[in-house]
Amino acid sequence: MDTFDYVIVGAGTAGCILANRLSEDAGVTVCVLEAGPRDWHPYIHIPAGFIKLFSMPKLNWLYTQEPSEWTGGRRIVAPRGKTLGGSSSINGHIYNRGQRGDYDGWAQRGNRSWGYADVLPYFKRLERRIGDGDETFRGRSGGITITDIDYFHPLSEAFIAGAVEMGIPRNPDYNGESQLGINYAQRAILTGRRVSAARAFLHPAMKRPNLDVRTKVHATGLIFEGKRAAGVRYRKGGRNGPALEVRARREVILSGGTFNSPQLLQLSGVGAPDFLKSKGIPVHHALPGVGENLRDHYAPRVSVRVKNMSTINESSRGLNLAAEIFKWVTGGKSILGLSPTQVYCFWKSDDALETSDIQLTFTPASYREGYQGQLEPEPGMTSAPWQQRPESKGYVRLKSADPFEQPAIQPNYLTEEVDRRVLVAAMRLARKLLKSRPLAPYYDYEDFPGDKVQSDDELLGAAKERGTTTFHPMGTCRMGPQNDPTSVVDDELRVRGLEGLRVVDASIMPMMLSANLNAGVMMIADKASDFIRGKAPPQPIILTR
Repeated sequence: MDTFDYVIVGAGTAGCILANRLSEDAGVTVCVLEAGPRDWHPYIHIPAGFIKLFSMPKLNWLYTQEPSEWTGGRRIVAPRGKTLGGSSSINGHIYNRGQRGDYDGWAQRGNRSWGYADVLPYFKRLERRIGDGDETFRGRSGGITITDIDYFHPLSEAFIAGAVEMGIPRNPDYNGESQLGINYAQRAILTGRRVSAARAFLHPAMKRPNLDVRTKVHATGLIFEGKRAAGVRYRKGGRNGPALEVRARREVILSGGTFNSPQLLQLSGVGAPDFLKSKGIPVHHALPGVGENLRDHYAPRVSVRVKNMSTINESSRGLNLAAEIFKWVTGGKSILGLSPTQVYCFWKSDDALETSDIQLTFTPASYREGYQGQLEPEPGMTSAPWQQRPESKGYVRLKSADPFEQPAIQPNYLTEEVDRRVLVAAMRLARKLLKSRPLAPYYDYEDFPGDKVQSDDELLGAAKERGTTTFHPMGTCRMGPQNDPTSVVDDELRVRGLEGLRVVDASIMPMMLSANLNAGVMMIADKASDFIRGKAPPQPIILTR
């Protein structure tokens, strides 16, 4: 029987960092179970390869969300990484920590040691920042390399200039003292190659003899001895593969992500009792918050046809693409080395607000409707706006007791009125920026939603027609204090009422970050590694301004 000190389910962002940190102790053994293959595919390492990874079932879980009123009854595809590095191997490379108030809000909800002063040392410890940055906020010697975009398209420059003319300041570092403003995106790309969590943390650790990483193994359930998690059941190679198990002397750590971690808990009899019984699953431990509190960012794109300027669309075809490939292979600046987002803007739906509640992107490209990630042939530019901290929440629930069947994923986008109001303001801001004076020579016409769409209801109709996930699901194993009946884990990420079991991934986030989530997940995993190892945390960084 295989026995290790720690068994980690999932080699995504969190699992890679945990494997690295825990295996630093030569006296312990660590096993990582990953449902996907090794991260060998070249599309993982070519930044522009993310377009192809959207639809590759060998490297992507290709989840599909349930239809809802505010998606117009559509089933929206929700990609999640299924390989070493998880979603950090297929995402848009963006590094965005969020606002100071996000983490202070976690602490104010009763989660001890999760305020900004407590988490900032972990962000610094993880990061190898190349480029400008205040040393108070940025790290220089960590594992994850963060660089600035080095591809300055004239349309991107004009978009930023237009925002500045409107009073939105150019912010030299949105991961520094303040997020508010506009600038080029920071990304996990180095010399034209993706820096995934696997590349940064797992592969260096795999040289250690005390770390065993197993790929193409699908976890099917947890093994309990009373109230203690003692191991994991899994199948090797798919549904018809051999049924195996691995035991944990100390802890089982779930790092499967916002969809997979609650699914595995429910399959193992941990969740809302009546729901589990309805699926024919014996109740092992009643925990009604499992799978609840799902939130995600929802974004419609504002798409504009471009004149008098070439865009990434044309560079992605024919001889132009061949030239871009040659530049990438020879180490030059190329669209193959780009993240999908070039510019980030963080602003306010109401001037009375102190911090941003709107996030929007800009890229000198546009995408075919109905073909996620496919560029259009005609010149185009796009801004995708969304509300940073949505109040609408949904769930992840089993459809059956079959561990190979996708769960029901229902984010319930825009069910709260405040979310609709802020999204409309975000769409209006995106339109205003795209029509700014510096972009006027290149602005031909608005392709979507189109100039006929003007009222709030019409804009919401456009959002219903074409809005989509921004790939930031969180919250389904929510962290909270003892008196929070919706919480699943405590503030050391231990599953409530059970022993030897933690959840470490985006599912533990109690409230949405005003950010893409990958940076936050890295911080969560690094902080969790100190909890697990019994190490004292770094000293909080108390800011006086």
